Amino acid sequence: MATERVGVYRKWHGPVPVDGSGRPLPRSQWIDKRPCAWSVRWFGAEGRRYSRSFDTRKEAERFAETKQQDVRKGNADPPKRITLREFYNEHRKLMKPILAHSTLHMQMTTLSLLAQAVGWDREIKRIARRDIETFRAQRAAETGNAPATINKEIRSLRRVFELAIGRGYLPQGGNPCVGLPMMKVGRKRIPYCSPKEFHEILARAPGILWQTLVVVLYTAGLRLREAMNLTWADIDFARGELHVTRRDAAGFVQAWSPKDHECRTIPVPDQAIDLLTRLQAVAPEKCPYVFMEQGRWDYYRQRVLDGTWKKGKPDLMNNWLRRFKTLCRKAGVRRFTIHDLRRSCITNWARQLPIHVTQKLAGHGDIHTTQMYYLSVQDEDVVKAKSVQAQLVGQLPEATDPKLTQTAQKRDFPKRKVFPPVAQPPE
Repeated sequence: MATERVGVYRKWHGPVPVDGSGRPLPRSQWIDKRPCAWSVRWFGAEGRRYSRSFDTRKEAERFAETKQQDVRKGNADPPKRITLREFYNEHRKLMKPILAHSTLHMQMTTLSLLAQAVGWDREIKRIARRDIETFRAQRAAETGNAPATINKEIRSLRRVFELAIGRGYLPQGGNPCVGLPMMKVGRKRIPYCSPKEFHEILARAPGILWQTLVVVLYTAGLRLREAMNLTWADIDFARGELHVTRRDAAGFVQAWSPKDHECRTIPVPDQAIDLLTRLQAVAPEKCPYVFMEQGRWDYYRQRVLDGTWKKGKPDLMNNWLRRFKTLCRKAGVRRFTIHDLRRSCITNWARQLPIHVTQKLAGHGDIHTTQMYYLSVQDEDVVKAKSVQAQLVGQLPEATDPKLTQTAQKRDFPKRKVFPPVAQPPE
């Protein structure tokens, strides 16, 4: 019968000792006359018994103390045997309905690269930290990828191995990526689209749709997928608010969930609401999506009616980034990305609002994300910092180096002391 108690027992080996007449001695007299080892025995979650032997009782008791905690938590069974090939197929099957398409693609690609490096038939519990370090070195030397990309791959592997621990393929604390230092990455200045540059882009925007899109991205801080999946039902024209929320599939609306998996409300200025009102008046009939053009709507609607639209397809609209970069080039500004408009919006919020309010509007789960990646220091901030320091220091007295003037006092150096010659020893 399986129990939760981990036991420590003697494990006798060698012949049974005998007395002077050749008869076997009773067990109570074996202690000093028969060699033994120490065995730790416990039962797994399914009632199977396991054991492990040690040379000394002290080693066995130490192991039993740690194993007792695993037994109480239901983690007493040793890791199951599974190869990288088997785990790859299982992971794709289990995580496809759960993870976002981009996240799952990153995990599967990185896992495939690791399997090519160490072998597809390698057991996952046999992968050591040295294998991960070798994989990282090969990726850096052979592909020439940036350190930030390689760090992203290592973090992806670390998450995959954590899932393997939960499935019983690795022991607790057996993640080979834990404790592995990341490659040093130099921080770059965060791109910021100033109001002047924004107006230059807006002036070159072709048509009401792109004018509205640029204004909404710059004033609401939406992510690219959030803007693509924005429907007319998500806009409160009376209150001047946008709602970013999860939705189920219904009619021509696809099932979708935001990155943070939470509903948030974003206030937008009257100028954006006016543009949205004008856009709605010329929008394609019965099209639920705000920024879907007529041609794309005709294509999308026909695919949905035919049942050929692939569910979970990443992009409802296409070529946004290419068209936006062309717009920046025509405006004569830096080559911003669509996500740079979101960063600029969050930076503008942070200058006027408390940091926790900015975090909530941006939809960040961690406030450090808001602080590290989205708060850009601008030229006016540097000027303001210099002004603050100047006020603290105050007026300084004029200082002149006496060595640079004719009235400087002549310094009197001490004369060198002359010592008598050292007497030579007689020959």
